[in-house]
Amino acid sequence: MNDDAGQTRQAAVTPFDTAKLDRLMEEAGIDVIVATSKHNTQYLMGGYKFIFFAAMDAIGHSRYLPMVIYERGAPDHSAYVGNRMEGAEHQNNPFWTPAVHTASWGTQDAAGLAVEHLKKIGKAGGRIGIEPAFLPSDARDLLASRLDGARFVDATHVLERLRAVKTTDELAKLRRASELITDSMLATIAAARAGSTKMEIIEQLRRKETNRGLHFEYCLLTLGSSHNRAGSPQAWAKGEILSIDSGGNYHGYIGDLCRMGVLGEPDAELEDLLAEVECIQQAAFAKVRAGAAGSEMIEAAEAELKASPSAAFTDFFCHGMGLIAHEAPFLMTNHPVTYDGIDGDKPLEAGNVISVETTMLHPKRGFIKLEDTLAITDGGYEMFGDRGRGWNRGRA
Repeated sequence: MNDDAGQTRQAAVTPFDTAKLDRLMEEAGIDVIVATSKHNTQYLMGGYKFIFFAAMDAIGHSRYLPMVIYERGAPDHSAYVGNRMEGAEHQNNPFWTPAVHTASWGTQDAAGLAVEHLKKIGKAGGRIGIEPAFLPSDARDLLASRLDGARFVDATHVLERLRAVKTTDELAKLRRASELITDSMLATIAAARAGSTKMEIIEQLRRKETNRGLHFEYCLLTLGSSHNRAGSPQAWAKGEILSIDSGGNYHGYIGDLCRMGVLGEPDAELEDLLAEVECIQQAAFAKVRAGAAGSEMIEAAEAELKASPSAAFTDFFCHGMGLIAHEAPFLMTNHPVTYDGIDGDKPLEAGNVISVETTMLHPKRGFIKLEDTLAITDGGYEMFGDRGRGWNRGRA
C-alpha cells in the first residue's frame, strides 16, 4: 500500500482561487467539499488526471474513484485520495494537497480513506458538499454510515461557478484545442473525395486530431441531403455537401466546432443558405461582451433567425464550455441538452467561454451548420479556430 497521508507542507499552494471557492461554499452552507467527478478533481488538482483510468473507470468488481477534499478556509487540510499506482505520479510530480492517500482500488476503500481524513480534520459531522451525479451509491452509503451527524449538500453548482471564469492558462488550452480541431477538420475535408465513406472520413479525422496532439472525442458527420450524423458506409458523391462537427480534448479542455464542405463548387443556393447561417451567427457575435447579458445575444440571433427564409428548419443554440462540453454559463433551457438556463439573464464575464451554433436542417440540401468558440473579453470576444467558415472543397 502506498499511503502518503503523513506528508505535509508548511503551506498549501493551491492551483485555484481559494477565496472564490470559500465564498461559494459559505453561500451554499458547505463546510467541506468531497469532489469525485473526473473534471472537478482534475480542476482542483491543477490539471492532473491519472492516465491509467483516462479512458475507462472500471477495474475488478468496482471502479476508480479519485477524491479531492477541501475544507472551507483551510487549504492546509486538503487531501487527495487516489489509486495505489498514483503514488509513483506523486513521487515524480508532487501533488499540492498536504495529505495524499494513494491507497485505493475501488469505490468503498476510497470512501473509507475520505472518512478517515474527514475525522482527522474534525469535519466528520459537518455539512459535506458532494457531487450526487458522480458519487457511486456504495461510496455514498459508506460515507453516510461512518459519518455520524454529517449532512450532505449538493456542491455541483459551487464547483460549476468556480470553473466558470477561465484562467489565462485555461484559455490557452481551449484556444489550442479549437485551433487543432479546425486544422484537422479542414485537412480531412480537403483529403476526402468522391466515394469516401462516412466511416473513412471519421477515421481520417481521428488520425489527424491524434497526430496533432489532441485526444479524439467524437465526430458527427453528414453527407448529401441526409440529416443523419452517425457513422455509416454512405459515400460522398460529387456535388454533395458535408458537415463535420467534432470534439477534441487538449490537456483536458474541450474544443467543439462545426465546418462545412462540398465536393465540387457550391451553387448559388448553397452560398445563400450558408450565408443565412452566418448572418445569425454574426447577429449573436455582435452582442457578445463582458457585462452584457447572454439573453441579449440570444434575442439578437433569434430575431435574425425569425427573418430568415429558412427559419422553419433552422435553430440557434449557445452554451458554456471548458473542461466539459456544456458548463457555466448556462444560457438556454433544455435546448437541446436538459438543464436550466440559469445564466441567461446574467452578465457574461471576461474569461467565460461559449459555443455559438446555428443549425439548418434543409429538407433538400442537407445539414448546414456553423459552430464557433468564443472567449468573452471586456471589449467583446476572441474567436478560437476562426478559419474555414465558408464552403471548403473536397477532392472532386
